[in-house]
Amino acid sequence: MSASALTEKAHAALKLTGTIETGFDRVLTPAAIAFVADLEERFGDRRRALIKARSDRQARLDGNELPDFRADTKDIRESDWTILGTPDDLQDRRVEITGPVDRKMMINAFNSGANVFMADFEDASSPTWSNMVNGQINCMDYAAGTLDYTDPKSGKEYSLNAKIAVLKVRPRGWHMTEAHALLGGKPISAGLFDFGLYIFHNAKALIAKGTGPYFYLPKMESMEEAKLWDDVFTYTEKTLGLTHGTIKTTVLIETLPAAFEMDEILFALKDHIVGLNCGRWDYIFSYIKRIGKHAEYLLPDRAQVGMGEAFLKAYSLLLIQTCHKRGAHAMGGMAAQIPVKNDDAANKAAYDKVRADKDREASNGHDGTWVAHPGMVEIAKEAFNNVMSSANQIHRKREDLTITQEDLLKPHAGQATEDGVRENIRVGIQYTAAWLEGRGAVPLYNLMEDAATAEISRTQIWQQLKHGAKLADGRTVTEDMIRTLYNDEMVKLKESLGQSTFDNSRLAEAGKLFLELAFAEELTEFLTTPAYEFIK
Repeated sequence: MSASALTEKAHAALKLTGTIETGFDRVLTPAAIAFVADLEERFGDRRRALIKARSDRQARLDGNELPDFRADTKDIRESDWTILGTPDDLQDRRVEITGPVDRKMMINAFNSGANVFMADFEDASSPTWSNMVNGQINCMDYAAGTLDYTDPKSGKEYSLNAKIAVLKVRPRGWHMTEAHALLGGKPISAGLFDFGLYIFHNAKALIAKGTGPYFYLPKMESMEEAKLWDDVFTYTEKTLGLTHGTIKTTVLIETLPAAFEMDEILFALKDHIVGLNCGRWDYIFSYIKRIGKHAEYLLPDRAQVGMGEAFLKAYSLLLIQTCHKRGAHAMGGMAAQIPVKNDDAANKAAYDKVRADKDREASNGHDGTWVAHPGMVEIAKEAFNNVMSSANQIHRKREDLTITQEDLLKPHAGQATEDGVRENIRVGIQYTAAWLEGRGAVPLYNLMEDAATAEISRTQIWQQLKHGAKLADGRTVTEDMIRTLYNDEMVKLKESLGQSTFDNSRLAEAGKLFLELAFAEELTEFLTTPAYEFIK
C-alpha cells in the first residue's frame, strides 16, 4: 500500500471519543482532524521509540551511570554555528507570564504588561477534553481578534487592550497522549494534537497580525526528541504553505538529561528555535527522578533547593552561556509567588523574594524571566530594566564560566524536616485534587502551583523512603511516619474546609493516589499519567 493510501486510511481511522460540545465543531473540522491524523501517522512511531529510549536510559542511570556530556556530539558543542534568527516581536522578552488556556485568565495575561504570554496546554491546565478543546477555541478567537469574555456571575466584561503580550503556546509533552483521539484504536500524541489543531487553524491569521506561530516545548530529554519536533515543524511548514523557519520555539530545559544536551537541542532545532528556558520546578523533579536512587543525591526540603546554589545555579549559568554563544535567548525561571491579600508582611515577603530572584537572573545574564501572576510583572520588569538597556543581553557571552558534570549534579546542602515532609503531603494532595477537578493552575499558600509541584512533592517522599532519610531531629523517614503525617494533614484539611466541602472534593481520591505513588517500589515517570485515568 502506498504512503498516500496509508495516510488516507489514517484519516478515516482517527476516532474522536470526547463529547462534541457547542462550538467544538469550529476546532474539530474534518480538514483539521485529517491534518492531526497525518502528523500522528508520520511521526507517532518515532515518538513512541523515543519514550522507550527514556526507559532504557533510566535503567542505566539506576545502575552505575550518571548523566554526562555526550561523546558522540562533541563536534556540535565545539563547532561554530548560530541559530537561524529571531523575529522582531520576540527580541524583547524581559517578562513572560504563563497560565492556563482558561478564557478569562488568558485575557488578563495578555493585558498584564508582560512582553510575552505563554498559553499553557500542559502543566498549568488539567487535560480534560473540555479544557483542551475550549483552549483551542480561545486561541482561535485571539488570532481572529474576537477574544472577549463576560463573567456570568458578576456581568463584568473582559476584552483585550490595544497593546498586549505576544502569544506563545505550550503543547503537551511527548510523554502524554490524548485519550479522546484514537488512531488504530490507540490514543495519539497529545503534543501533536495540541500543536496540529493550533497551527492548522491559526498560522496564517497570526502572520497577518504581524506575529507568527510561536511555541514553548516541554519535558524533552535529548537532541533526538528535539529533532523530532524540528521534523514536525518542517513538514508542517511545507504542508501549510509556510516559509521554512516561520515556526519559532523556545525549549524548556526542565529535565536533567537535557541540561547536558543544550547545544545539541539548539542545533537540532536551529532553524526554528529562538531560546532555552530554565524550567526550574520540573528540573528539580527530574533531578530526583533520574538520579534519585543514588543516595549521595538526596535533597533537603524543597524550600532549601534555591536557584542560587549547587546544581540549579550551575544549570542556569550554563544555559546563559550556551544560548548566547548560539545567538539565542536565555530565559530565566518561574516566580511562583502571588500577591497576598490582607497580610502586608506576607505580601512584602512575596515581593521581596521575586525581586531578589529576578535581580539574580538579570545580573547573571538572562534575557528575561517568567512570572505566574499579573501582579508580579512590574517588579520583574524593573529588575531587568535596571541592567538591560537593550532588548536582550545576548551580547554577554559569559566566557568566564566553566560548568562541569560535577557542577550540574551537585546536590543542595540542607536538611529534611518534618515541616518539609508535611508541606509535600499537604501541597501534593491539594494540587492533585484540583487537577482531578479540572484546574491546573492552583493558588496554594501564597504560590501559584502547577503539576511540577505535585511531582516534586511525591518524588521527594519516595526518595526519602528509598534511602531511609534522616530528618533534622534524628528520626528516620518510614512508611509508618508518612501515613501518620498524612492522616494528620487530612484531618486538618477536613477541619479547615468543613466535612461537606471535603466530601464533595476529590481530596480523598488524590490522597490515595499520592500515597500509592510515594510508596511504589519503582518511581512512576509522571503523576499525571495515572491521574489522567481519573479525569473526563
